[in-house]
Amino acid sequence: MSATPRGFLFIVSSPSGGGKTTLIRRLLSNPPGGEPLRFSVSHTTRARREGEQDGREYHFVSVKEFEAMARNAEFLEHNEVHGNFYGTAKAEVLPRLAAGEDVVLDIDVQGARDIRTAHPEAISIFIVPSSAEILEKRLRERGLDGEDAIRKRLINAAKEIAQAESFQYVIVNDALERASLELESVVRASRLTPARQARVLERLRKDFR
Repeated sequence: MSATPRGFLFIVSSPSGGGKTTLIRRLLSNPPGGEPLRFSVSHTTRARREGEQDGREYHFVSVKEFEAMARNAEFLEHNEVHGNFYGTAKAEVLPRLAAGEDVVLDIDVQGARDIRTAHPEAISIFIVPSSAEILEKRLRERGLDGEDAIRKRLINAAKEIAQAESFQYVIVNDALERASLELESVVRASRLTPARQARVLERLRKDFR
């Protein structure tokens, strides 16, 4: 019998406020074909927001703990974003991929670039807002940042969108239902490759002997 096919690594990135977290939650709640998707919970040094749970949205750690993990090479990637540290732990990703499970990363553009360099087989998806005006409106409505922080996020968004062409797929998040369907379609199509269907193909080859 053939070995278990390696799982797919899906990178989902967007400017802050672009809607990637909402789209990922919808994808995880209703994965294509009923085959589960595993979410990689990142580590961060930022303060926990109201309603967040440690181990669900993030693993919340101190700067000292984060730096120790970085020294011990426990991260696939780690970066400073908006004054806080974020990192993707190897333990959240590599064992799952080896077991044939698909993993989804909710990650910033810097982290996405680093992951793609280390794992060029990863499937990268960039979520963009329909306009700068819409993005600013979302940032203000969520009520998480002051004026200076919003200005900084909008400046960074322009730089991040300029890197969209380095991703394999770009989804415009101007309508939630359509954007959700497009993200689901990328996952569904990726799961139909010959490598992923190896066991079915092997069984069929035996049937036709």
